[in-house]
Amino acid sequence: MNDFINNILKIQFEIQFLFIVGFIFILINCVLLISNIKKTNKLKTKYARFMNGLSDRNMEELLDTCLTNINNVSAKNKDIEVKINDIERNLIQCIQKVGIIRFNAFDNVGSDLSFAIALLDNNDTGIVISGIYARDSSSTYAKPIISGKSKYSLSAEEIQAIDIAKKTNIERNYTNL
Repeated sequence: MNDFINNILKIQFEIQFLFIVGFIFILINCVLLISNIKKTNKLKTKYARFMNGLSDRNMEELLDTCLTNINNVSAKNKDIEVKINDIERNLIQCIQKVGIIRFNAFDNVGSDLSFAIALLDNNDTGIVISGIYARDSSSTYAKPIISGKSKYSLSAEEIQAIDIAKKTNIERNYTNL
């Protein structure tokens, strides 16, 4: 009888042990289930955002649409690059350098009413314009400049305006903004 009671106690202990182990497995499974539910919800959210409200379309159609859009944007970018290159080529010939000097051409005239202005492109080619003011008259002269020099004789003020223009570059000023 003693053996019988010991066997019953032993069986009860094994049942309790199995019950505790089973309970621990159930808790672990519950934790894993909750984790899987959260991951599934995140995936659903990402999928909904990816599909962007297009639940009735399949992935092949969506990818085809995206590739078409990418090709369109790529083609537009190439067109823009061509236009930018044309603009940059034309910009070299535009006025980029400006030099201005005011001076008093005659001692009896008063303030600095005469001027010389140099307007040059990126290759130092352009024009120098001079205005000479006197009490009874005013004269304006324009001389072409090619590579920083003119075939016409230049006054000291015109040379100074050209030197100021060579040192000034409008393009550099825009990059500093």
